[in-house]
Amino acid sequence: MIKLNATVIGEGIPFLILHGFLGMSDNWKTLGSKFSENGFQVHLLDQRNHGRSPHTSEMNYKVMAQDIKHYCEENNLKNIVLLGHSMGGKVAMQVAGDFPELLQKLIVVDISPKYYPPHHHEILKGLEALDNETITSRGDAEDFLAKFVPDKGTRLFLLKNLYWKTKEKLSLRLNLEVLSNSGEDIGAALSEKIIFSKPTLFIRGGNSGYITEEDNTLIHKHFTNSEIKTIENAGHWIHAEKMNEFYRLVLSFL
Repeated sequence: MIKLNATVIGEGIPFLILHGFLGMSDNWKTLGSKFSENGFQVHLLDQRNHGRSPHTSEMNYKVMAQDIKHYCEENNLKNIVLLGHSMGGKVAMQVAGDFPELLQKLIVVDISPKYYPPHHHEILKGLEALDNETITSRGDAEDFLAKFVPDKGTRLFLLKNLYWKTKEKLSLRLNLEVLSNSGEDIGAALSEKIIFSKPTLFIRGGNSGYITEEDNTLIHKHFTNSEIKTIENAGHWIHAEKMNEFYRLVLSFL
């Protein structure tokens, strides 16, 4: 069992937030601080092979759900609110299915219980190439990554993983070797056996395409007390693109 790195903000009802694939807990600091002002103790977690959490060869939703259970036991957290974005949303769904007693409410951001084919090839290729270069400034890193990732917003999101490995060299906190070989595990569908009946909110980006109208039946089959809300004119990173609208929607549900 591994010990996840976490940033804890505020006091109150435990509210755990799980970032997406290639992300890190820092992606949620601004929103985490806002939620902490409303009676929540916010736990921003780095999931395994991401951020400052340990690197391991195992990377699937069963073990990542166990990581969350272990974190809750270690910190004596009960009756939690759990929010996950993208890959973190799949982890959150797995936690809800395997350990429903831990949760009071679940929030899943822009991911469905269905299977997703691996689709990060070019991004991972770019990050691997970047990690093998001797990059000495963040500007140089962005210029280099632009050859692989044309969207500036996505590049800046990915480059939050940079840190000074030595005084002369920037490197990435991600375990790229394991993440590059985990496409099928990351895209895996939720087990058909998982049914969760506590209040659940799914939030989809109107421009994203990760959750389609056809997914509604599958979502309600697994999450029998769920609602699905759309934030229009938002892509996959809804919480960054439409932060205030996202914040109000989550707070209203809570």
